[in-house]
Amino acid sequence: MLNKVVIFGVGLIGGSFALALKKAGAVREVVGVGRSAASMARALELGIIDSIGVTGEPSLAGALHGADLVLLAAPVAQTAAILASIAPHLAAGTVVTDAGSTKSDVVAAARQALGGKVAQFVPGHPIAGRETNGPDAAIDHLYIGKKVVLTALAENSEADVERVAAAWRACGALIHRLTPEAHDKVFAAVSHLPHLLAYALVDDVANKPHADLLFQYAASGFRDFTRIAGSSPEMWRDISLANQPALLAELDAYMAQLTQLRAHLAAHDGGALERVYSNAQHARHQWITAIEAAEAPQSPDKAG
Repeated sequence: MLNKVVIFGVGLIGGSFALALKKAGAVREVVGVGRSAASMARALELGIIDSIGVTGEPSLAGALHGADLVLLAAPVAQTAAILASIAPHLAAGTVVTDAGSTKSDVVAAARQALGGKVAQFVPGHPIAGRETNGPDAAIDHLYIGKKVVLTALAENSEADVERVAAAWRACGALIHRLTPEAHDKVFAAVSHLPHLLAYALVDDVANKPHADLLFQYAASGFRDFTRIAGSSPEMWRDISLANQPALLAELDAYMAQLTQLRAHLAAHDGGALERVYSNAQHARHQWITAIEAAEAPQSPDKAG
């Protein structure tokens, strides 16, 4: 059992982590730290955290004292500043992890901010979410059957990596491992690009002169395709910029695909269109089948 966990950012991701650990009986005390006093008070009211840690000296030192695990669940652009603030107070027995959707930039920030203590930082990324934010969005079952990718550093001890993995397993998650570079390329394709596309489509429709009419007739297909555009704009701005090189490469590839589809459509080439649609349908079916099997609760940890 973890004696004390400190969470920076007690919204959907951090709050759900806290609730899941508490439900599993895997933690004795949870301390929350955040920018918004109102949000932290709400998290305390909801029982997500047991106390509020205040940023700045000497309160932050007190919040971190005796902590087994620190989770950074704030927007990725805040990572460097948070790590720099906790570095002077980071005791040898404390392990730090994060929940950021990009990893190469986070690792670089950790190396700069933590210096010789970087071995205590185990980068992570829970693959779970909803389109709601804040403490009220937190749920104790968010991570059940979901993947958490750990991108361990060469400096990490296996015991520290296991501490982070065990905490996520207590939340019901399945542990996978990738390098930071591989992680960012993968998620540029299957997460960051889809979010960019969903935001772009809704923004395009909203800016048309007859937007009200279009939204009036937008049904389940449009809603399902654009659901993720309801996510935090601040968070996805930070993710997009943090993973810019990989995201640009995926965006260029997608634009080439759209150009090809446009050519098929302009040429009235129904056969070519159907082949693309059929290939996509088949690939999606295979993916759904595979992911359902991989996310079964009895699945072992996966190595990548």
